[in-house]
Amino acid sequence: MSEEPRRRRSGGRAGRIAERAAPLQEDARPVRPGLPGGKFKPLVDSEMQQVYDTALNLLEGVGMGSPVPEFVEVVVDAGGSLDDSGRLLYPRALVENAIATAAKEWTWHGFDDDKSIEVGGDRVHFGTAGAAVLMYDYQTNTFRHSTAQDVYNCARLVDHLDNIHFFVRTVVARDREDSRELDLNTAYAATAGTGKPVGTSWFERAHVYETVEMYDMMAGGEGSFRKRPFVAANNTFVVPPLRFAEESTNCMVAQVESGMPINLLSAGQAGATSPAALAGSLAQALAECLAALTAVNLMSPGHPCVMGLWPFVSDLRTGAMSGGSGEEGVLNAAAAQVVNWIGLPSGVAAGMTDSKVPDNQAGYEKGINVVLAGQAGANLVYESAGMLGSLLSCSLEALVIDNDMLGSINRTVRGIEVNDETLSAALIEEVVNGPGHFLGSPQTLELMQKEYIYPLIGDRDTPDDWIEAGGKHALQVAHEFAAQVLSSHFPAHIDPVADAAVRERYNIVVDRTGGGSGSGAG
Repeated sequence: MSEEPRRRRSGGRAGRIAERAAPLQEDARPVRPGLPGGKFKPLVDSEMQQVYDTALNLLEGVGMGSPVPEFVEVVVDAGGSLDDSGRLLYPRALVENAIATAAKEWTWHGFDDDKSIEVGGDRVHFGTAGAAVLMYDYQTNTFRHSTAQDVYNCARLVDHLDNIHFFVRTVVARDREDSRELDLNTAYAATAGTGKPVGTSWFERAHVYETVEMYDMMAGGEGSFRKRPFVAANNTFVVPPLRFAEESTNCMVAQVESGMPINLLSAGQAGATSPAALAGSLAQALAECLAALTAVNLMSPGHPCVMGLWPFVSDLRTGAMSGGSGEEGVLNAAAAQVVNWIGLPSGVAAGMTDSKVPDNQAGYEKGINVVLAGQAGANLVYESAGMLGSLLSCSLEALVIDNDMLGSINRTVRGIEVNDETLSAALIEEVVNGPGHFLGSPQTLELMQKEYIYPLIGDRDTPDDWIEAGGKHALQVAHEFAAQVLSSHFPAHIDPVADAAVRERYNIVVDRTGGGSGSGAG
């Protein structure tokens, strides 16, 4: 009796490879935005309570200097007071009422609906931020002044990088000397460059209102932005210790009135503008952010905010910022832990290497700091990609390399799922009594995409194969990848008619075709 011909699998080996290479649905991917974190806990509950109590005592007894009239009005009307030196004092009950009414979770919309993220709870997201004044030039190994075009190019590169979940402007548009043109061009460039959630900042209150008008034009008409705010303010509202920054706080009032989400950002530097003792630096930052949160919620209960405790660290030998230090890592992790413990959305800055180029120093400093922030459960990890030189510069190549790093870090946040199926006891017995290996098992083929993440540009070849392929190091490969993306990826989520109207009304210098200053990958 002849054997029945063996059936070929549809598509053969090439088809199976193509099937495995095809993108998975987001909920089946090994990493994705908003995985639950919080496994790393640098502080015990009693220590968090001490930090919290100290912060509330500071607000009640020392208060905040230089409050704007709008803050004075709502805080005093609610039971606060001004002391003889004009400092705004916050009773403990007032702050705790504000915490109770504050938004615990909210949607940070992307211009593209499917790129929106949910902020709060135990969800972890990684993104950019910064106000770098320089761009690293790979080809010359030097730096140049950053431009509005660089904001756009960074945004559209991030738009192409899956492990970076939101884009807050990375560099300052130094080619715009007028503050209005700088604010408007930065806001335009970030939003035009990516459909992901976006963030930026403003110099003046009037520019906030004008930008919202521009966003309404982009999004479909008057009131469109308020209905679905796709840009959040990064507002460094405090001059530490415990004093409001007048211009930024005025902008915050406009942001509240416009319905714009706000990252309430305190950035004291330990040993300089906050205590050298890490616990004291943490308590001061918490007090400052709670002061702003209270005023904002008195003006607009439940307004979407992030508690942006960004306590920075100094090299106490020189006074220079030390963004890549171990102290920075544990301090940011503790900041996220405390804010999550209070029950508010948390945001920290991690990834601020002190290295000037994407090298080994940048790798270990970024890796240590970002993984601690993610494992601590920070809802938003800002500055996690692209930054160099203690935030003075940004690199397109670093954005690409850091995207690989963030994928690996997010995989550690996901952790290991333990259940009867994943423990694989039956499969182990089957393999022991059968082929002796797991290479061809259905579980291996199924999980190779769903459990395992693969680098975009990272190399896993043998040394011989690597040399045969050209022996390119990561920075070189990242440069070529960034150049390819910037030559071909031009997001088109803004309607051309709306874009033309914006350009006619405002002096927008950003070239959406990829030309202009700083258009290449350096």
